[in-house]
Amino acid sequence: MSIRNFLDRTKTFISSLPGTPHECPTPSKPTKSTLFPIVDPAIDGEDCLHDCASCPVEYPRAFTKIGINEDDELWGKVNEYGVHAIVATGKTDWLRDVEDEKGSVMMALGKEAKRSDCQKLMISASNMPPPPEYYVAEEQNKPMPTTVLILPSFIVVTNVTPEDTPELVRRFVYSGPTTRTPLTTVETATPAPPSPPDSGSEIAYEPPAEKADLTISESLALRFAVASLDHPSSQTTQIPLSINDKLSSHPCPHSYIVLLCSHKRRDARCGISAPILAREFERHLRPLGLHRDLSDTRYGGVGLYFINHVGGHKYSANVLIYRKEDGMGVWLARVAPKHVEGIVKYTICQGKIVNPDMIRGGFYRKTGVVSW
Repeated sequence: MSIRNFLDRTKTFISSLPGTPHECPTPSKPTKSTLFPIVDPAIDGEDCLHDCASCPVEYPRAFTKIGINEDDELWGKVNEYGVHAIVATGKTDWLRDVEDEKGSVMMALGKEAKRSDCQKLMISASNMPPPPEYYVAEEQNKPMPTTVLILPSFIVVTNVTPEDTPELVRRFVYSGPTTRTPLTTVETATPAPPSPPDSGSEIAYEPPAEKADLTISESLALRFAVASLDHPSSQTTQIPLSINDKLSSHPCPHSYIVLLCSHKRRDARCGISAPILAREFERHLRPLGLHRDLSDTRYGGVGLYFINHVGGHKYSANVLIYRKEDGMGVWLARVAPKHVEGIVKYTICQGKIVNPDMIRGGFYRKTGVVSW
């Protein structure tokens, strides 16, 4: 017997043994109907499959005249990303490419994102209000400190200038959870807000005070420290502390984040659809006590923001939804005002999808499954 024949027979014998690598099942890719829970009329009632019957709002003729693509399959038309950075600019429209805005945090983050070791960072400019110092620095032609919301970790980082972006990436992108990180118990155990003095009053969320030598909230550091002690073998997130660093952070007070593309310079349809959808979301969120305006930092509720181009304008309107409690991130398209009631009632409040055909992609950290 030749050496080659002997080696081939040996490899065949080894590969036939139980438990060898070739027998390990390959995880099946999720489908639009299996990635997230879907509404069930038997559980949620027959109305769960119906669009808003009383919705008086429709897109204007200008939107329908441009038209959208109704034929393409939406599922799978999202590029993978690990972390989503939402930059506060106070604007609802931007340059065609926000990373071309000179001296901006978006430009600086864009350079960081091009590094091969970056965690597939997606960058969005938003209408989140920056701090007053931002406008003072703008008038003085100095670096403008702003706020950045990091998802899916739901961390708010403040006092960020372009020169701080390497530190931002090091501490909150490299070291934080990504869309592929399984959700840990400690991340969902958000401390309850203080009891209100009167039963009917609402309390504004105030980030925990920080010591002078630490620029990350003690509560956040403690939560991750406890996680590592209680679950030493689990994939807990470690946010390193940095001494004498001007960056500071605190947990995002909102339980849900909804992002609407309003980038009119990129596509007129988004400039038309975003304000209309925002009003519809407010109309359905307010009776539930979930509406939060841009300056509202009360605990819980929905933070709703306009962002720049996210791709797929021909599938307008695009809506991105993040849920803190189960690590859900879903990207919906072809969203019309008539869909908002169901999105609020089932997707935002219960983590269920009404129409799987509207899903472009997403991730579900509760189960560790992603669409990409």
